[in-house]
Amino acid sequence: MKKTLARWAQDIWYKDQFIGVWLCPLGFLFCDLVRFRSFLYRLGVLKKQSVPVPVIVVGNITVGGTGKTPFVIWLALLLKEAGYKPGIISRGYGGLSESWPQRVDQNSIAEQVGDEALLLAKQTACPVVVGPVRVDAANLLLAQTDCNVIVSDDGLQHYALARDIEIAVIDGERRFGNGYCLPAGPLREPIDRLQGVDFRIVNGEETEDNEHCMQLIGDSAINLATGQQKSLKDFRAVECHALAGIGNPERFFNLLASVGVSCTTTSFPDHYKFERRDIEFNDDKPVLMTEKDAVKCAAFADAQYWYVPVKAVLEQGFSEQLLNLLKAKNNG
Repeated sequence: MKKTLARWAQDIWYKDQFIGVWLCPLGFLFCDLVRFRSFLYRLGVLKKQSVPVPVIVVGNITVGGTGKTPFVIWLALLLKEAGYKPGIISRGYGGLSESWPQRVDQNSIAEQVGDEALLLAKQTACPVVVGPVRVDAANLLLAQTDCNVIVSDDGLQHYALARDIEIAVIDGERRFGNGYCLPAGPLREPIDRLQGVDFRIVNGEETEDNEHCMQLIGDSAINLATGQQKSLKDFRAVECHALAGIGNPERFFNLLASVGVSCTTTSFPDHYKFERRDIEFNDDKPVLMTEKDAVKCAAFADAQYWYVPVKAVLEQGFSEQLLNLLKAKNNG
């Protein structure tokens, strides 16, 4: 049922303009409510809370995947290389823990803390705290670690936490769909919200003015059971299955196709909670999946299953711009 609803919504937002038009009144109402909430924060009726270290918020204004998680990993590693001690806070979407906020480490269980949070902890080796209230997550992070800069993953709409730098990640292929707010379109906030962010990062495709290009690079596969690593090109000689439970599964499938890997594809809703039967295809063909999906499948996967890690590569000069702005905010 969830898979059907997700596909129906995607078709409306990115393909079928007609139904989206009929839902426009609801989209306009959603936009007005979003703008009014933002106005209340600017007015001080709703209070923002500050923390004693710089906060960099990374998010998007659309529902679904834009490549935000690989960018957060890239950003955390950049900050570490520059001498900072970054910590990461996130919603922990899909996590079933009964207590929040909660620390995440490489041994945490995705079902409890969420797939993206576990992936962030594994890839960055930074302290990670998850919870629905970003301020509480930030305070726990500061109480238990010596981090001196916080990266808030998917925190663009969480105005209660004051921030120093805002970064919006945009899907370069799908952009903003039909341009309508929920439920008529994929927008969480009106497009003019982007005028207030410090940086706009576009995942693939061509960029427009005031946007920075990011490419996701993946050329190898790692076995879930054995840890063996192979070049993706080695899979061109065999028929494969490919599955993805991310915001834009087609981006992963296109990556495989771009290196000549022929796959039968199966897509699932973002943050899908996989079970063994979901990834069984009753044959011996290799099964390729994203790294985000792999953290949820590792417990029941065997040597037939492989994940494809991707790395964000930013255009030349962006790192310096970001670090200079952070330095200026620190000295301000």
